[in-house]
Amino acid sequence: MRTAALPLVLATLSLVAPSHALAWGGHGHRVIGVAAMEALPDEVPAFLRDPTAISQIGELSREPDRSKGAGKIHDSNRDSAHFVDIDDSGLVLGGPRFATPLAPTRAAYEAQLQAAGTDSWKAGYLQYSIIDQYQQLTLDFAYWRVLVAAEARETDPGRRAWYAADRALRESLLKTTIGSLSHYVADGAQPLHTTVHYNGWSAGYPNPRGYTKAKVHGLFEGEFTRANLGLAELKSAMAPLQVCDCPIEARTVEYILEGFSQVEPFYALEKAGAFAPADPRGAEFVLTRTSAGASELRDLIVEAWRDSADSQVGWRPVKVADVEAGRVDPFDALFSVD
Repeated sequence: MRTAALPLVLATLSLVAPSHALAWGGHGHRVIGVAAMEALPDEVPAFLRDPTAISQIGELSREPDRSKGAGKIHDSNRDSAHFVDIDDSGLVLGGPRFATPLAPTRAAYEAQLQAAGTDSWKAGYLQYSIIDQYQQLTLDFAYWRVLVAAEARETDPGRRAWYAADRALRESLLKTTIGSLSHYVADGAQPLHTTVHYNGWSAGYPNPRGYTKAKVHGLFEGEFTRANLGLAELKSAMAPLQVCDCPIEARTVEYILEGFSQVEPFYALEKAGAFAPADPRGAEFVLTRTSAGASELRDLIVEAWRDSADSQVGWRPVKVADVEAGRVDPFDALFSVD
């Protein structure tokens, strides 16, 4: 592992890193996405377990960061999707408590924040990013189920060809959606994406243990992660599949709070010099957090696949179960014959 340049890298990153840097960097996001995909069980559609698809999703896991810089409106709307600033008392930047039940919409969340004198651009909305992409993935899977079933039963050549083409398009969309979900889930595993202490201990809060106020966010990104994180060890560290059988909102809150619980341990490790070259404690911390992200991503993909069986698609909507059972012809609903 190449760690000798870490002090220089950290010093450089501290000068250039934005207030909420690119969690895990390109390498970390890629490896988390690939590890999760390679760990999927056989029940998930085979095309997603193909090596080419896995590699593509690894690259797409980087896309929400790579899209930054497109323009002021684009960036001001999306940059805060990557974090949520929970303070020492468990409030989001002094506003609503980060707990279930969440505000049911981002608009309602925004109203809670504005009532406390802040907004989601400052406070972040990572929890809604994860939920949004999970819901999209569930719907994408539902469409795929319907298209596969309809294509298998269709006798009209023109309609069958349309089903096949739309299925191929949906498979491409599924990979994009999983890449986006992968990115935000990985952000949630990075403790500094869950806290007001996102780049050094914030001066506005008590600091009795004297944690650093230096810009340390970049410590997890770029060179350190590349030097200390490999695919094989990440896969070995992943937890067994855990299906929550609970609302996605509850699971997401619990997951982000797990990351938040590691904020102070991170700063304690930093104070103890654990992120110096050749110190295994820093590398182990990175491995623990990235494996939590990969495990959660795999679990959410499986849950979305299972949930999609109970979904409905199209207009006017048809139930997935009815199409798969052959009780309904979905063509009009999918092709939008009004």
